[in-house]
Amino acid sequence: MKLDKNNILVVGDLHEPFTLKGYRQHCKKIQKKYRCGTVVFIGDIVDNHSINYHEHDPDLWSPVDEMKKADKKLAQWFKDFPNAYITWGNHDSLPDRKGKTVGLPKRCFKTFREMWKLPKGWIDGPEFIIQNVLFKHAGKSGPMGPLNTAIASRISVVIGHNHSVGCIGWNVSVKDRIFGMNPGNGTDRKTLAFAYGKDILNKPFIGCGVILNRGKLPIIEPMELGSK
Repeated sequence: MKLDKNNILVVGDLHEPFTLKGYRQHCKKIQKKYRCGTVVFIGDIVDNHSINYHEHDPDLWSPVDEMKKADKKLAQWFKDFPNAYITWGNHDSLPDRKGKTVGLPKRCFKTFREMWKLPKGWIDGPEFIIQNVLFKHAGKSGPMGPLNTAIASRISVVIGHNHSVGCIGWNVSVKDRIFGMNPGNGTDRKTLAFAYGKDILNKPFIGCGVILNRGKLPIIEPMELGSK
């Protein structure tokens, strides 16, 4: 099947190795459905739970073991999506943030690309503009966060970060029409890494996004709970 580079698949936060079973297959199915030749991972492809600033669950793995498990999971994503863009998320950046906390310069650490052995076909950075749509990991917060980020930036925007949000909002002026989208994510809320959210009413919205018509038509494709 021939893919169209003008059709964009947006993969939500993964937080490997704590991604929900079946999410990768869901994203691959949606890519084929819309023939998406461009793929954007919206950030937080890894969780780094063991080195987070929040409490580390003592029943989970050491940093070394967590990274090994994440490596195995990421290898499957690299195989299914050999070419992609990836915006750096706040969890992706934890090693650098920890280094700053203890006063170490960046030269003391591997880059994000080196640390996770990103394929040559993956382009990583803080944000990207593709087909006049801005892709970045985080923006303004809350259910209206994606739209408010778009209005402030005056360009259509796709963000992730907020796990309980899956939405598309529009703003129309006399000059233009823009949208803000959060496509959802792939986190498994039942893992110990996300135990902090067990009493929160709003649960993660599991899904991915598609943008068609050269950056003008955003679509959200939810993943059916329990699908393989």
